[in-house]
Amino acid sequence: MKKVVLGFSGGLDTSYCVKYLTEEKGYEVHSVIVNTGGFSEEELVEIEKRAYNLGVKSHKTVDAVRSYYDGVIKYLIFGNVLKNNTYPLSVSAERMSQALAIAEYVKEVGADAVAHGSTGAGNDQVRFDMVFHIMIPGVEIITPIRDMKLSREAEIDYLRSKGVNMNFEKAMYSINKGMWGTSVGGKETLTSNGMLPEEAWPTQLTKEGEEQVKLTFEQGELVGVNDLKFAHPSEAIQYLQTIAGPFAIGRDIHVGDTIIGIKGRVGFEAAAPMVILKAHHALEKHVLTKWQLTWKDQLAQFYGNWMHEGQIMDPVMRDIEAFLQHTQENVSGEVFVTLMPYRFQVTGIQSPYDLMSSKFGKYGEMNSGWSGEDVRGFSKIFGNQTMIWHQVKNSI
Repeated sequence: MKKVVLGFSGGLDTSYCVKYLTEEKGYEVHSVIVNTGGFSEEELVEIEKRAYNLGVKSHKTVDAVRSYYDGVIKYLIFGNVLKNNTYPLSVSAERMSQALAIAEYVKEVGADAVAHGSTGAGNDQVRFDMVFHIMIPGVEIITPIRDMKLSREAEIDYLRSKGVNMNFEKAMYSINKGMWGTSVGGKETLTSNGMLPEEAWPTQLTKEGEEQVKLTFEQGELVGVNDLKFAHPSEAIQYLQTIAGPFAIGRDIHVGDTIIGIKGRVGFEAAAPMVILKAHHALEKHVLTKWQLTWKDQLAQFYGNWMHEGQIMDPVMRDIEAFLQHTQENVSGEVFVTLMPYRFQVTGIQSPYDLMSSKFGKYGEMNSGWSGEDVRGFSKIFGNQTMIWHQVKNSI
């Protein structure tokens, strides 16, 4: 009997895959779920039970929270990555971590094939397939939902015919929760106009007024929130989410280009990611030079786009990560943020590496590091070539 590893979420699509692969194709199915911070312990136990009830030979839960941060999120923070200046890559980054973990499990099991429940309509099919082609070449990729162009109704009818009893009622909104944000899809995101209603957001507004929070960064990584220090930055992110989430911060709708060439809209909420990215960027503006910031912006934009399109294994990504890592040498200090309902404000920073030091002069006021004559000469030399260009042009 051939072995297949199935990326399993416990939803309709992957439940169909278990029954189809075991009873129609005769595979020995080994299901795996990769937790990147979106599941509670209770949910993971329930998903494992469902997998065995459906007929899998084995089921494994992979805790990828720390590896997800170490291999992906860390660099998104270093680069202050927001796709189209809006979206913190909540789902696309998560899929990369999941695909890599599934590929490793295929090797561990010695499976002949790997399967996922992606449809033929979105980005995830490309992300999973591409990582599998690179990491486990020669292993067959099976995608029943995509290949048979199955409707939701057809999947439900099939599972019922097999005696599967589960909640087939489709939720009004599709939710994908992870450590780096939660995506929300619904009828309002299927067209070019419309905002998700208040009740659609998974995290409701429960805090009023203002709350001050202090974020401590060491070489670009969040290590402390207020007076708490954490063993790993992933823990700091999750803790900050418990503070900022109830303010309903970080809600927006992203409009972007899919890998397969069409435009798409998706709602998302990402309280902790948005606060962290803006706080980190504020600290960088104080401690990095003009050209460090300039090149970081350009490389980080490419990095985020290439990550979104599933190209995490491209060696250029390691090159950019090395650059981003090096820029963080002096990105240490404290950032002060005021949280309010639906919004937040970075109010300032403290850092021993702050380049905005009064001993070098105060912007708009008296300087102490140069004289007026210094600036007079500098201004003439700095514009010298442009002056020559204009004089030559005007003499012709």
